[in-house]
Amino acid sequence: FTSFLHLPGTSEEVAPPLQQSFMIPKKEINMVSDMAKWKRSQAYADYMGFILTLNEGVRGKKLTCEYKVSEPIEKLVALLNTLDRWIDETPPVDQPSRFGNKAFRTWYAKLDQEAEKLVATVIPKHLADAAPEVAVYLKESVGNSTRIDYGTGHEAAFAAFLCCLCKIGVLRVDDQMAIVFKVFNRYLEVMRKLQKTYRMEPAGSQGVWGLDDFQFLPFIWGSSQLIDHPSLEPRHFVDEKVVNENHKDFMFLECILFITEMKTGPFAEHSNQLWNISAVPSWSKVNQGLIRMYKAECLEKFPVIQHFKFGSLLPIQPVTS
Repeated sequence: FTSFLHLPGTSEEVAPPLQQSFMIPKKEINMVSDMAKWKRSQAYADYMGFILTLNEGVRGKKLTCEYKVSEPIEKLVALLNTLDRWIDETPPVDQPSRFGNKAFRTWYAKLDQEAEKLVATVIPKHLADAAPEVAVYLKESVGNSTRIDYGTGHEAAFAAFLCCLCKIGVLRVDDQMAIVFKVFNRYLEVMRKLQKTYRMEPAGSQGVWGLDDFQFLPFIWGSSQLIDHPSLEPRHFVDEKVVNENHKDFMFLECILFITEMKTGPFAEHSNQLWNISAVPSWSKVNQGLIRMYKAECLEKFPVIQHFKFGSLLPIQPVTS
């Protein structure tokens, strides 16, 4: 899995920059029959490898534990802080419909305009040519400005954005924990604020039959964090007291807290899938099951993947290795 996360201390650090021609990523999955192309692609292999590498990287670790924070990580957090600040500067407008506040379009237009500049602050000068390609994934990661919705396809674009930064060597193998705990966690906070502020619709939600209206990855990585925990078992996450006492340490519980803030009624009714998961005996079983479910419910679903974009860093070409 770590083949494209440049290992520190190898000759790659002193090697001249890759003579790579970057490109603006574009859609390649136009009909259901194209899904086979996606599953065979280098992009799929690299994306899944990235998700699983991070899954191992955070195993058994708390959000509050010590880990290395590199300069690119700091810069990514600053980028997300900028997006957060723009929400404050773009209050929701008065409108008749309750959902999908049109102020989101104003906020999005700003990102659309500034994305390349924002990405340029994160990547070194000799890789400046990569900024337009990488910026596409950032723009795709915050929701759809026409429909004012957000879902797992947008979340996947943010993971793809981080994966691209690994592929060009901006993020490295020893950034793994910070990628999840600092960058992805900050991304989640900003997305929750967007969802609340602009009352965004869930994209392609399966209602009570889906895992969650908006996210999936923090459940995967969050369950990995809890593997071999001395006292917290899956059955405990439906207990309000346990969630309140531990959510700052575990992404999974942060997600549960957000759901209970946003939804009313019995947990078993509004979040049936999660309720079922609480009956699984161990966190490692939960983790394996969620990875399978992610592939089946997100990565192998045409309505989600038709929006995914492919470029030089995440190519549609079949796996070579």
